[in-house]
Amino acid sequence: MRIVYIGAVEFSQKALEKLISLRADIAGVITMKKSDFNADFCDLSRICKKNNIAYKYTNDINANDNVKWIKNLKPDIIFCFGYSQMLKKHMLKLAPMGCVGFHPAKLPQNRGRHPIIWALALGLKETASTFFFMDEGADSGDILSQKDVEIDYKDDARSLYNKITKTALKQIEVFIPKLKKNIFQMIPQDDKAATYWRKRHKADGRIDFRMTGEAIYNLVRALTKPYIGAHVIYKNQEIKIWKAKEVKCNLRNVEYGKVLLSNKKEIVVKCYDNAICFTQHGFKKLPKQGEHIL
Repeated sequence: MRIVYIGAVEFSQKALEKLISLRADIAGVITMKKSDFNADFCDLSRICKKNNIAYKYTNDINANDNVKWIKNLKPDIIFCFGYSQMLKKHMLKLAPMGCVGFHPAKLPQNRGRHPIIWALALGLKETASTFFFMDEGADSGDILSQKDVEIDYKDDARSLYNKITKTALKQIEVFIPKLKKNIFQMIPQDDKAATYWRKRHKADGRIDFRMTGEAIYNLVRALTKPYIGAHVIYKNQEIKIWKAKEVKCNLRNVEYGKVLLSNKKEIVVKCYDNAICFTQHGFKKLPKQGEHIL
């Protein structure tokens, strides 16, 4: 089973390494040389050179030269794991077995953009690792493999990313032999049960102290590394917040945004219902007790 592989993020690298370890027949890899929008970007050329796999850089996955390159490789199937552009109809038909995509959410729920970030920001208790046959829709094709992933209160973007990756690599071990033997199952998605997450904007990452402590905590852990980070505005400067913890507070007559405590590296700020403590952040000089952060 000849595979053309498409990917350009950290997960793409892990999955490609897994396929190589399983001695899968990787006919060629399409990746990116750089990215201005993937915080977890990864150039796959290093792995290709190490394993003598043909590779190609592109900024437009649907370009005609990519179609020609893939056709020449004569793949049986295409894997697209971690690429921000959707494959158009002419690309989806290049391999007789179709194209398999990956989405870290419990499809048909939560199709669309930034699934790990939104799951944490919204305080979900569960997500999933899903491989599916791609169609012209967004994450709407028949499911090849899906496994639930629990989200703990202490999980952040990095730990959840790692959990989903670990689960996905085990799934690959299971479905690769099934694809080779043509004994796999395809489970249609129920479009009536589908929900969609939109693209995240910069304003979504700004901490508003009118939010509850839980909401701020969820936002911080959702956007921490490998992502861009949540932020506050202090003295007209944007300050990144990488880690936080909720703090109980019964000071009902203190306005939100006021600094309640500032010592060493920790800052405690009043929010709507309680307080939030920033334990890892980008402050070079800590705000003083009594000051306000926007």
